[in-house]
Amino acid sequence: MKRIFIFTLLSVLVVPAFAEDSAIKDESVLKEESIQDAASVKSDKSKDLEINETNKSEFSNPDVRFPHGLQIGVGLSVTSGLNGFVGYANKNFDSFWLKRFGIRADFATTSPLKSLINSGIDAVMGDEGIDIGDGIIIKDGDIKNQHFAALIDFYPFGNTWFLGGIRLTGGYYWGDLELTAKLTGHVEELPDSEFAFELNGADYRYVGNQLYGTAKADWNYRGPYLGAGFDWGLFAGFKIYMDAGVVFTNKTAQLGLDLPTDNLQKWNGTSWEKVELGGIEEFEQAKQDALADAQDELNKLKFYPMIKIGFMYRF
Repeated sequence: MKRIFIFTLLSVLVVPAFAEDSAIKDESVLKEESIQDAASVKSDKSKDLEINETNKSEFSNPDVRFPHGLQIGVGLSVTSGLNGFVGYANKNFDSFWLKRFGIRADFATTSPLKSLINSGIDAVMGDEGIDIGDGIIIKDGDIKNQHFAALIDFYPFGNTWFLGGIRLTGGYYWGDLELTAKLTGHVEELPDSEFAFELNGADYRYVGNQLYGTAKADWNYRGPYLGAGFDWGLFAGFKIYMDAGVVFTNKTAQLGLDLPTDNLQKWNGTSWEKVELGGIEEFEQAKQDALADAQDELNKLKFYPMIKIGFMYRF
């Protein structure tokens, strides 16, 4: 009976204490697991934040966001007139390649400078024109030119100080060049005689000692372009730019010659005779043969030069 009482007393005192201790241990484990879970969540959030900051730095950098890198330019082309371009090239990219490449749409025309160009041509030729021999003079020259190009620029030195402005350029050009000039002939020393000339081996003359005609060349060129140049900073975003290169084309300039047939005579070996309808056809054929010979020489010219200089602004 006494043993039963002691066992009952121990059950009342020890078992609840053991249960309480177990509950305390379980609560401690739960707290520890909760702290670990919270730390894990915090770590994940930190990683997400770090990734977001990295993405923000890489893709939201104010120095690489548009319109930074947008560029516009205007200048003069020796062979095409008033030149301009729009494009994009940003030296602030972290990427090795992105900071080295740029694109441009280039265009030029002589139309806004037509009067200035013609005045310059007239100044070079002078009032008397340019004597090309046999009493034939070229005067009143006229030039029309325009082009459009798609270009890719490569800056081999990236943004390395002043070397960063040096570039290599490739692309494709479409253009058209038209040259016309008036031909006149007059022998001052023989005002009462006739103006005579040779065409493809035959002798012709105009009664009245005066020649009027027109010479022209039309070059509808297109082809790949390869060149080099630079854009060097002046202040703020303003720069000076220059391009020099060639357009490789299989299209060459086509020559034309317009000579009147009025008052035209031909030497038949013993005397001068008037050129009739059949003779006019022969004259035109002789003119075409002479042009073909000149065209063969011109066809050897397989490239069109490009030289441009001006000012640009890069945002």
